Amino acid sequence: MQGNTANTKTEVGYNTKIEGDVIVTRADAVLNWFRKNSLWPMPMGLACCAIELMAAGNSRFDISRFGSEVMRFSPRQSDVMIVAGTVTYKMALALKRIYDQMAEPKWVIAMGACASTGGMYRSYAVLQGVDRIVPVDIYVAGCPPRPEALLDGLMRLQDKVSKEPTIENQKRVAA
Repeated sequence: MQGNTANTKTEVGYNTKIEGDVIVTRADAVLNWFRKNSLWPMPMGLACCAIELMAAGNSRFDISRFGSEVMRFSPRQSDVMIVAGTVTYKMALALKRIYDQMAEPKWVIAMGACASTGGMYRSYAVLQGVDRIVPVDIYVAGCPPRPEALLDGLMRLQDKVSKEPTIENQKRVAA
């Protein structure tokens, strides 16, 4: 209904094409949003870095902001393994077995210099980087790294997870 120019009223019609609030997105984006905001860590605390890993869970640093407060000690219930500390050859086989028991998709964070490169231990008993036995997605530097560094690594992992093609991976597995 139109009025005079000083008092203009417009009639609002019903648009049959859009009903209510509509969100349009891709299936990959939705699935990745769910995954990145609920990464459940498997803490593989092997040395002093494990203390900083525990500190990341307290209220000061609050790892729960990123959906990772549920520390799972069962590999079948976890998404990301955080290898914190020195990996000896004696523990390497157990670490590999636990990694193999994790369900897909799975990710690994190497926390600290020892997990990343063997650190200061150039010895026959120490594995010179966990990436020699399992694929590592994120390296967190430090000896030991502060909880803020671990949270930064977790945010980088979330960024990586949000860009992964999930539907294509499912098609490959099904074939």
